[in-house]
Amino acid sequence: MNTNPAKRTNVFFNRNFRLVFLGALVSELGALLYSFAVGFYILQISDNNAFLQGLYLALCGISLLIFTPVGGVLGDRFNKAKIMYVCDFLKGGIIVLATVLMLLFPAADAHIVILFVLGILGNIISGIFTPASGAMLPHIVEADKLQQANAYFSIKNSLQSILGVLLAGILYAALPIHTLFFLVGLCFIGSGISETLIRYEHTPCTDRLTLRAAFDDMRDGLHYLKSQKAMLSLLGAILFINFFFAPVWGNFIPYFVRTDLAGAPSYLLSNVLTPELWSSVFSVFLGIGSLVGAAILSARKPKDKVGHTIAVCLCVIAGLMIALSAVYSLTAGPGGSPNAFLVSFCSGCLVVGLMMAWINVPASTAIMRIVDHDKLSKVNSLTNIGSQGMTPIASVLAGAVIQSFGSTVLLFACTFGFTVTAVLMLLSKSVRQL
Repeated sequence: MNTNPAKRTNVFFNRNFRLVFLGALVSELGALLYSFAVGFYILQISDNNAFLQGLYLALCGISLLIFTPVGGVLGDRFNKAKIMYVCDFLKGGIIVLATVLMLLFPAADAHIVILFVLGILGNIISGIFTPASGAMLPHIVEADKLQQANAYFSIKNSLQSILGVLLAGILYAALPIHTLFFLVGLCFIGSGISETLIRYEHTPCTDRLTLRAAFDDMRDGLHYLKSQKAMLSLLGAILFINFFFAPVWGNFIPYFVRTDLAGAPSYLLSNVLTPELWSSVFSVFLGIGSLVGAAILSARKPKDKVGHTIAVCLCVIAGLMIALSAVYSLTAGPGGSPNAFLVSFCSGCLVVGLMMAWINVPASTAIMRIVDHDKLSKVNSLTNIGSQGMTPIASVLAGAVIQSFGSTVLLFACTFGFTVTAVLMLLSKSVRQL
């Protein structure tokens, strides 16, 4: 008889969960270091070319979207743990190879080409990895512990935002770019080693994988998703939410740091923080808010209906975006003082982080509970496409808008679109059924 109550209630006593958690911790730390460095490095070597940075983000996003359905088919047919560690080994290997090429070809143009190729290949691998990893938890965790497991993953992401982004800013300032990339490659390889130890009961698919079978699997997942009307409505709304929000973090913040902040005669804590480290500070505040939200959810029972809560949280974020856009237009920009915006944005990140935890954890848990396990990878791949499908377009358009009209116009356009979508989502009867 088990007399230890923790073993009955805490998902961390599950060996497979610990291995998945550790693998994700190491690989996502590597991904965080890479994404932080590459965004600033492209701006650095291209003389702050915002369009080029947007094009890089778009090509990476398109590669991810094209190969995510492939990952969904493979994830439901083959051992998910094997898919995960093979992908991590491959990604670690190509990053190390790209680092060597950057040392051999030191010209800025060569580095841009290498980074574009690396970004495309890395996101192809991520497209195969993500559906399998996203469908792993229901196979290794009891149904009543899924929200706790998702909450712990959210806490991990928050801690990475707090500590990992600070580390990324410090390493980016202290190390040559090729040394930083080499460390990223080692992170992915270390994650793959952890994932080789995962064991769970996998039933191999009996029919042979052919091109026609793959398309049949994709169609099967699409038909299944169509039957889930509430989930489909939520995905449609999130598609536009991400379209308007992704450029704020992916395009606006790096440009603000490299131009407004770096070009200001002085800014808050300039004797302590470089402009790039202020980007880390934003992520730290976002992580603190998300950490608090996930910690609260880890001790709560999941709700039967989460759609209305998600819509309310998005409306709160929309209100914050309106306020921050006003502060930026009045105080920051060329010739202005960025200090008021720095303080306002940090405060806003705390609240946004809290709202994001209360959106992502319940939504992920609800999908894992609703969807049949043998279709979860396919459905995950479709939901990833559905939620991120227009992000590459948004990245390119955002880069062009900044280049032609400035960062203020981009921020107001994103705020307007996000707010309209959030309000429509709040009024949607279908979303409230999720």
